[in-house]
Amino acid sequence: MKTLESLVRKFVEGHPQDAAKALEELEVDEAAKVMQKLSLRLGSLLLERLTPQRAGAILEKLEPDRTSEMLTAMPPRQVAFILQYLDMGQREATLAALPESRARQLRELMQYPEDTAGGMMEPRVVSIPSDLDVQSAIARLRKAPRHTLYYLYVTDREGKLVGVLNMRNLLLASPKDSIESLMSRELLSVPVTMDRQDILVLIRRHRFLALPVVDDEGRLIGIIRHDEALRAGQSEAFADVQKMVGAGGDERAFSPISTVVKRRLPWLYVNLLTAFAAAAVVGIFEGTIQKVTALAVLLPIVSGQGGNTGAQALAVVMRGIALREILAGTEKRVIVKETLGGLLNGLAVAVVTAVAVWVWSRSIGLSLVIGLAMIVNMVVAGLSGAAIPIILRALKRDPAQSSSIFLTTVTDVVGFACFLGFASIFMSFLVK
Repeated sequence: MKTLESLVRKFVEGHPQDAAKALEELEVDEAAKVMQKLSLRLGSLLLERLTPQRAGAILEKLEPDRTSEMLTAMPPRQVAFILQYLDMGQREATLAALPESRARQLRELMQYPEDTAGGMMEPRVVSIPSDLDVQSAIARLRKAPRHTLYYLYVTDREGKLVGVLNMRNLLLASPKDSIESLMSRELLSVPVTMDRQDILVLIRRHRFLALPVVDDEGRLIGIIRHDEALRAGQSEAFADVQKMVGAGGDERAFSPISTVVKRRLPWLYVNLLTAFAAAAVVGIFEGTIQKVTALAVLLPIVSGQGGNTGAQALAVVMRGIALREILAGTEKRVIVKETLGGLLNGLAVAVVTAVAVWVWSRSIGLSLVIGLAMIVNMVVAGLSGAAIPIILRALKRDPAQSSSIFLTTVTDVVGFACFLGFASIFMSFLVK
């Protein structure tokens, strides 16, 4: 038994990320037992690499003293994420058991939404008062934890961010030189309420290692690290992909069944409703299909090409919205571009499709019908793929939220309607 525990400890210490993934696969009670047996250092190392949902579920199973010790040893921002997944009573009990200063810091962090600068920032940041001399500043920096040093930020006595100091200038300066005379007042900071996407744009554009975060009065309250910002952006991108198809943005591979049903079932009902709408369109033209059964064979081709065209436009526009490429006033240009792209691609695909159908059926009428339907559906698909996320954004809704479901509805309904409609119009060319 001791050998097994030793192997577990070595695994966690040498491969904490892999150990966290393995722990995610265990039942919560089993994972809590493993966590209870680990040392404080290894337990904290493992806990901060778990998803916040799973970490919160495990903490609820641990002894209160053990929970307090682990949360005190972890980075405060990560602890704030985890506490948000505890129920209100458990959260307050956990905070009450922590040191007062730590609890106050966590309460402040939890008041900021996760997708803002306040929700992303690391509050442990070292700053240098502007009225110190070089000798005193260096002595102060030597006492600071290494993981808090990215840039040398300078503040006044009220804690307001007033400048940034170059390490080279600090080391080469005279010990009696003032920090204020050496610092640069040209620096970029972000307000605590800034949206995560805007922060990612700034970090990508300027390639900063970190960005200082200030409150409404300009006081330095934290920093956003480059790696954490990119990780948050990656997580949001994955969440957007999930939401586009009707899954919950916060779902994970090992989320409980209740979460899967709660997040997905409403959108499955929406999808079912839209499927009935597409079926109703087909039902309207039932007589046409009975006269020319080849129409039923070719229906999926029209709707499938429309779906692919719309998905391409949707992906490009979603990226433009996420990276702030599509600004106010430019939406019309994007929609027109995607519509024209759908038209040109539709013409090219329609020619090939018509030729293939003629080779298969030797029917000029059938080739004409599917060619016209292909052009119309791909134009509408390009228009819809661009317009749907833009409209959702204008309505103050999440553009990623099940856009693909709405898009599939449009391309299916329009594809079926125009294909079978054209078939009815040109029936004399189809029936000998």
